[in-house]
Amino acid sequence: MIIDFDQIDETVLKSFQGGEKEVAAHMFNDGLNKIMFCRLVPGSSIGEHTHSANSEIVYALSGAATIIIDGATEKLVAGQCHYCPKGHTHTIINDGDADLVTLNVVPQQ
Repeated sequence: MIIDFDQIDETVLKSFQGGEKEVAAHMFNDGLNKIMFCRLVPGSSIGEHTHSANSEIVYALSGAATIIIDGATEKLVAGQCHYCPKGHTHTIINDGDADLVTLNVVPQQ
């Protein structure tokens, strides 16, 4: 199956999970997995939230971000993958000068 994100309408999520500014996303959801192509402009963030029912995989395609997972700070750069296991808490902050573009996968568990 091919997922063409260019054929999926972009959704703009303001203050997503209580974060700053907005997240622009092309989202595919088949009821088993959410697969999202996301863009966070500089200064935007996804607010802190807990993955109580699922995990999340975030692959950085371009840009950079600060990740805070369970209170620990990590730096995510293009070509790296951030993993938030089920039951853990994280936030993503684009504190860089360029857009953060990611491919996110949230499997239903």
